[in-house]
Amino acid sequence: MKKWWIAAAGLTAAYAVGIGVYFSNQIMYMKKKEDDFIKNREIMAKRLDLAAFTRLPQTEHLIFSPAGYLVKAIFVEPYQHNKWVIICHGVTENKTNSIKYMNLFIKLGFNAIIYDHRRHGESGGKTSSYGHYEKDDLKAVIDELKKQKGENLILGIHGESMGAVSMLLYAGMIEDSADFYIADCPFSDFEELLTYQLQEKIPFPHRTVLPIGRFFIRLRDSYWTSEVSPQQHIQKIKKPVLFIHSEPDTFIPPSMTKELYKLKLGPKQLYLAPRGAHAQSYIENTEEYEKVVTQFIDQYVL
Repeated sequence: MKKWWIAAAGLTAAYAVGIGVYFSNQIMYMKKKEDDFIKNREIMAKRLDLAAFTRLPQTEHLIFSPAGYLVKAIFVEPYQHNKWVIICHGVTENKTNSIKYMNLFIKLGFNAIIYDHRRHGESGGKTSSYGHYEKDDLKAVIDELKKQKGENLILGIHGESMGAVSMLLYAGMIEDSADFYIADCPFSDFEELLTYQLQEKIPFPHRTVLPIGRFFIRLRDSYWTSEVSPQQHIQKIKKPVLFIHSEPDTFIPPSMTKELYKLKLGPKQLYLAPRGAHAQSYIENTEEYEKVVTQFIDQYVL
């Protein structure tokens, strides 16, 4: 009888370790798109004109992250004034994916910063944390901009998916220092998103997997997934926020953006794009997206 219990305990422990390692690997090391794939995709879709991008006045910067690695950023400065926007890409992408948004803001008269999040593109860092550590890197980028250009800036931040979460966590947890924020398809709470995705896509009981998985992420990457929750901090953001989400998104449901919009106090705006999968609102609704962004900035910033 004793040997049976020992065997059962061993099997249970092995199952828990297997689930925990598999789950945390999927989160921490989500498969990235290759840099050449992203570049070629953007060129083929005519969202990236390499010659035009190269002609823009720009400088490359390696910025120290508080986590101990270097963040690669490009400051694009076609204008000699103090209007800047920082663009934060989503998980699996890199700064090349941000160029289409950069072009939009350049048309609106802004200089722009595009940069690679940790573990992406040319930046250091070993894991993705979906905003937890990324928010600190965003602060480092903002601090570098202010160091170079001074404190007297008109500053906006645009974030897509994980980049939007990083931006909201920065504004809600560190400092609400920008003049406006544009949050494109963020999640409202990481654990709620993981539960949703487990139910939809993974053939394991989520009530077992999530507690084990979150413990292994804490063990291996030193944070709790429950800490990555924009909805807990959104009411601290006083500056204007434009929330954007495509209605057909099944990766992060639009209900999460609607919840953030509901919780946000003060100036805010919501745009639900009628077409597009996850992070495709601009691509599938370009003209309307640009119109909404322009009106938002005109009303709340300029």
